Amino acid sequence: MNINNNDTAVVVIDPQNDVLSETGVSWDLVGASVKDNKTVENIERIFKAAKQNEFEVFVSPHYYYPTDYTWKFAGTVEQMMLKSREFDRKGALNLDSFLGSGADWLDRYKPFIEDGLTIVVSPHKVYGPQSNDLVLQLRKRHLSKVILLGMLANICVEAHLRDLIEQGFEVLVVKDATAAPQHPELGDGYKAALINFGYIANAVLSTDEVVKAMK
Repeated sequence: MNINNNDTAVVVIDPQNDVLSETGVSWDLVGASVKDNKTVENIERIFKAAKQNEFEVFVSPHYYYPTDYTWKFAGTVEQMMLKSREFDRKGALNLDSFLGSGADWLDRYKPFIEDGLTIVVSPHKVYGPQSNDLVLQLRKRHLSKVILLGMLANICVEAHLRDLIEQGFEVLVVKDATAAPQHPELGDGYKAALINFGYIANAVLSTDEVVKAMK
């Protein structure tokens, strides 16, 4: 897979406090994996490399609004997220209490995301980009390749990977710029994700390899 800034985008999934900060509601489940992979640091390295080498950067965030809590059914992890009020916001047009909340970006990422150039697409509501405008925004810029990273590896990242592949994009997953839950009953989500990344993605590389390729 040839990485270049003419047709390759960087897509970061859920770079938000609830899954990457020690104060986040999901830290007990994902913290060990985040630390093992140095996920927070590696996401920042990809942001820096993208900006330095003029790659277009997209963020696909996860938000839940008050109206989402009236859903009639939800899958296992959806139920966990809704119960813990992960990525909770006061409303689609309401930023009350947003700054510093679990739905907000990590502070260290804000210079990259809020530089006026990064494209923050509409939120995905379950796991994949089918419910947001990521694919539209990529196609409108003639971008056909994606460097994919963020949270959570076996859920939102894998869901984005699968849909982007189905939509005809080439996708490279940055394997240590992501992490996943380690659940006592459901198992190690990161190991599951790595296996599926290998089967599905066009390439699976480390942050070191991707940063070098972006230069």
